[in-house]
Amino acid sequence: MKHLVPMLAAGLLFATATQLSAANVGMIEIRETIGPATATYIERAINVAARQGDSCLIVQLDTPGGLVSTSQEIVQKFYASPVPIVVYVSPSGASATSAGTFITMAADVAAMAPHTTIGAAHPVGPGGEGDTNSIMWSKAENFVATWARSVAEKRGRNAEWIESAVRHSMMITSEEAVHSNVVDLIANDMPDLLKKLDGRTVKDAELKTAGAAVVKIPMALRERFLILFLRPDVMFALMLMVIYGIIGELSNPGAILPGVVGAIALVLVLYMSAVLPINVAGLLLMALALTLFIIDVFAPTHGVLTGGGILAFFLGALMLFDRSEPAFRLSLWVIIPGTVLTALFFLFIVGAGLRAQRLPTRTGRENMLGKTAPAAAPIDATGGRIFVEGEWWNAVSDTPIPTGQPVEIVAIEGLKLKVKAKPA
Repeated sequence: MKHLVPMLAAGLLFATATQLSAANVGMIEIRETIGPATATYIERAINVAARQGDSCLIVQLDTPGGLVSTSQEIVQKFYASPVPIVVYVSPSGASATSAGTFITMAADVAAMAPHTTIGAAHPVGPGGEGDTNSIMWSKAENFVATWARSVAEKRGRNAEWIESAVRHSMMITSEEAVHSNVVDLIANDMPDLLKKLDGRTVKDAELKTAGAAVVKIPMALRERFLILFLRPDVMFALMLMVIYGIIGELSNPGAILPGVVGAIALVLVLYMSAVLPINVAGLLLMALALTLFIIDVFAPTHGVLTGGGILAFFLGALMLFDRSEPAFRLSLWVIIPGTVLTALFFLFIVGAGLRAQRLPTRTGRENMLGKTAPAAAPIDATGGRIFVEGEWWNAVSDTPIPTGQPVEIVAIEGLKLKVKAKPA
C-alpha cells in the first residue's frame, strides 16, 4: 500500500506532462470561394486559437480561388498571427487554385494531401485568360506576380514557381509541390499531419502536436450568412427584384408591396456593391437597358428600343462583375434567363399596366357623356327627368323636348344632366 501512493503520483505527473506537451490544435475548414466573409472567419479563428492557447491553427483548404484583394488581407493576418498557421490542402482530390495558392504559400507550414493540386494563379483580363492586349492588365499581372513572389520569399519557398503560376497558370500536384519546395510536406490525413508537424520550430517555438486534440472552430451564423449571401448570382437576383419592384410600383401605383420589396432589395444591393468586385461599365449598360425599356413602353417604336435594351442588359450582366476574378463571374445560365425574364417583364407586365392607365374611363359620371335615353317627362330649361345607367336624373334642355323623345347627354352640371334632342 505504501508503494501505491508514489506510483499514483508518478502516473498523475506523467499524464499532466503529456497533456502539457500535446496542447490542443485549432482547425477551420475553407471549402468555398475566397471572399470577404472568408477573411472575417479566418481573423476570428486566429483570435480564438490564440485565446485558447492552441499549439497552432490548421486551415483545411479546398477552393477554386477568389478575390486577390481578400487573399492579400488573409496573408497579412497570417503574418500577424500570434499562433502558427498551417494550411492543409485536403482531402485527396482537393485543390488550392488562384487565391488559394497565395494563402497556402503564406502559411508558416504548407501541407497537402496526396493527389491534390495547387497553382493556376494567373489573373484573367477583360478579354479572357491570357489577355495581353491591355496595358492596364499587364500592370495588374505584374503587381500580382511581384506580390506573390514576395510571399514565397518571406516563407522561404519557391519564388520562381509562384511567379510562373501567376504569369503562365502553372499547376502541379502535391508530390511535385513538395519536390519543388512549393509546400513543406504531404500528409495522408489529420493524424498523419499532426505527427509530421510535431517537433517543427515555428515562430521560435517547437510544435507539440503528436496526440493533440483537434478542436474545430465553427463558423458564426453571421459568417455563414455572408458566405452564402455575398455572391454574384445573389446580387444579380436582388438587382432584378429592385427593377421589378420599383418599376412595378410606378406602373401600378398603390400596390405598395412591390415598392417595399424593391426598396429593401436596393439597400442590400448597395451594401453588396461595396464588397463585391463591381464593374461600373456593366452597371451603366444595365441602366441604359432599363431606360430603353421604359421609353419603348411609353412611346412604342415597333420593338427597336426593346431590342437594344435586351442587348444592353445582356452585355451589362456579362460585364457586371470584375472579370479579373473568375470565381466572381456570373454564369450564362443565370444571365440568359435573367435577360429574357426582364424583357418579358417590360413587354407585358409594365406595358400592360401603363396602357391600362391610358384607357378611357369606363365607369362613373364621365362615362354618361354621349349616351342617349328617352325623356321620361317633358324637358325644358327649368327641368325634366330621364332614366340612365340604372338611375333617375334631373335633366335640362335649351329647347323643349316632349316625353318619349330620345335625348343625348352633352354635359353634367352638378346633379343635373344637360341634354339635347336626338332624332328618333
